[in-house]
Amino acid sequence: MATPTTVTPGDASGAVPGDRALPLRERKKLRTRRALVDTALRLFLEKGFHETTLDELVEEVEVSKRTFFRMFQSKEDVAMAAELELWDAYVAEVAASELHGPVLDFLRRTLVAAIAGLGEDWDRRFLATRGLIARTPALWDQSLLHSVTVQSRLVAKLETKLGVDSRQDVRLRLLGELSLAAWRCAAKNWISGRGYGGPSPREKLGRWKGPGGSKVLIRRVNEAFDAISDSLTLAAP
Repeated sequence: MATPTTVTPGDASGAVPGDRALPLRERKKLRTRRALVDTALRLFLEKGFHETTLDELVEEVEVSKRTFFRMFQSKEDVAMAAELELWDAYVAEVAASELHGPVLDFLRRTLVAAIAGLGEDWDRRFLATRGLIARTPALWDQSLLHSVTVQSRLVAKLETKLGVDSRQDVRLRLLGELSLAAWRCAAKNWISGRGYGGPSPREKLGRWKGPGGSKVLIRRVNEAFDAISDSLTLAAP
């Protein structure tokens, strides 16, 4: 499966509507970052992650290695940029949002808000990223490590908001794990086109066949969170 370098919706330069409010320098940085991510995914899927060199990537995008390392720490980071964007957006949403009511509902709301705020092109890149991770053991290991790290980041934000030490109250760590377990179930169902509502419509995203876009992904997230309480009481006859 290969995904081509694509221009994000907007003008011919690759700018999207929300970018135009940014200073010119920031817009250029965003366009370069997007070009690096799209080109990296295409090359990694066509040639293989390990077989593609950093020299080949920067040459194709026509930037220097110095520019690359100002934006990404490694090849792994550019390969998993869409996933890392989600985790950063989720933690930022948790940090910025007012916590009221059940904490698990709060974690659901902030995850949905993070996904909704990532933009209409994010789901295409995320699909390509998951396809690459599935066939690259080194990236699979990195993805698992990032999920452990984001759980700790989420719990740290909850500790601050609640004034509770998770070392003394295991519920915070369990809630962090539950929110990420719900996400993993939702993402798997979304990618495969499964869910309570039956098969999702598959729409064209570049040359990727996406399972209904971010709106359907959010539906799958809500389904997974809704299933948590019933899962805890599930018993054999």
